[in-house]
Amino acid sequence: MNFLVSSETSKLKSVIIGIANSNGIISHIDDLYDPKSIENLKKGTYPKESDMILELDSFVNVLNKHNVKVYRPKLINNYNQIFVRDIGFVIDNFFFKSNILPKRAKEFQAIDSILSSFNDKIIQLPKNVHVEGGDVLYHDNLVFIGYYDKDDYSNLFTARTNKKAIEYFLNFFPKKKIIPLHLNKSLNDPKKNILHLDCCLQIVGNNKAIIHPDAFTYKKDYLMLIELFGEKNIFEINDQEMYEMTSNILSIDNKTVVTQSKFKRLNNWLKSNDFLLEEVNFTEVSKQEGLFRCTSLPLIRYNE
Repeated sequence: MNFLVSSETSKLKSVIIGIANSNGIISHIDDLYDPKSIENLKKGTYPKESDMILELDSFVNVLNKHNVKVYRPKLINNYNQIFVRDIGFVIDNFFFKSNILPKRAKEFQAIDSILSSFNDKIIQLPKNVHVEGGDVLYHDNLVFIGYYDKDDYSNLFTARTNKKAIEYFLNFFPKKKIIPLHLNKSLNDPKKNILHLDCCLQIVGNNKAIIHPDAFTYKKDYLMLIELFGEKNIFEINDQEMYEMTSNILSIDNKTVVTQSKFKRLNNWLKSNDFLLEEVNFTEVSKQEGLFRCTSLPLIRYNE
């Protein structure tokens, strides 16, 4: 087998879905690395492992229904292995191993055996290139990369992708159009923190996009997205909808989308544009600032 991801919405053939089993006991804020998880810990609403296991299993059941081959990571006891999107990503036939937060370094070991069944070489990024899969969207020869480049980068655990990643992919894919998008970050306000690009931008179908306008540090980036997709093809979400992870849906193909039933406004828009919706409850998983795209790592996607 070979890795192949040809676009964000091409037919999903095989994917790794995260697991919540033995997720680890969270007793202190220092164990967490995003403001939404911290908020829920403080409120006493931090998600239960058993609830997240059920939600992820429901997600897998939907994918199985659509004949998607689903892999799950090998269990590491007392370790968060839910958000597999961040630890690696595929563009064309290339699997890129992310340089992730040191606290998460073991996560890649749990998918080694899955990746070894593929013939392609896994690319280890240079140590100074910081990038996580949630910050990379690939569609129709366009590579969108969310990044952060202010002086306080090293002090923000919410800043996961740096400007070195932009330079690296410009050199690696000279024939593709690399589109850098500078994201707003916050350590303590989950309604102002854009943890990853897929928390504020998602492509659906062939030419449509879900966008949170206030996510981008520079208005020119947002205006460029409007020009690229066209106003009639854009669904804008507000702060609350971004907080609920409304853009973090997953396309099974260019007409089928996994979403949550509570995303009423988005779902109505999707239906009006003739999308088929698969609705899965992910309320508890979302308390850790991620949803369907964050918990999935596509290995094979292509147009039939």
